Amino acid sequence: MYSIETAFERRWVTRAAAAAMLVVIASCTPSSATPDDPRLARLLEDRQAIWQAWFTNDRSRLEQLLPNSVIAINNGDTTWQDRSAVIAAAEAFARSGGRLVSLNFPRTEKQVYGDVAILYSTYVAELEQKGRKSVLRGRATEVFVWRNGVWQNAGWHLDGGC
Repeated sequence: MYSIETAFERRWVTRAAAAAMLVVIASCTPSSATPDDPRLARLLEDRQAIWQAWFTNDRSRLEQLLPNSVIAINNGDTTWQDRSAVIAAAEAFARSGGRLVSLNFPRTEKQVYGDVAILYSTYVAELEQKGRKSVLRGRATEVFVWRNGVWQNAGWHLDGGC
């Protein structure tokens, strides 16, 4: 059982920690990039490119846009993928005869913190495999890092929640 003094001290520490967290969050506000900032346009282009590269098994583009430390969490998978697993999955999709018909991101929200950007999106991918079309829909949270003049996709989490 806690004494009144201990309960008071715990509440004070909890409030102090919450106040400190608010200070940290406030100091990490997104950059004030303008809509015509070329890096922001490049961000969406590189996001589109990485998805296209995966579905078309463009290994050289994948290697350019995926850092060695990438971590991917895909909808329905029980394991997380590293770079070699992501590249192997793209190759397996291509070997299976899968083809990307169309890819759209109906909604995207951006947060940019210097050389790091986070995209929150909904996606719709129409695929064709063995003459049958299917549609994948979901949400994506993706982290990008600006390196060597491109936005590398350092990690993502996909779910089917839309």
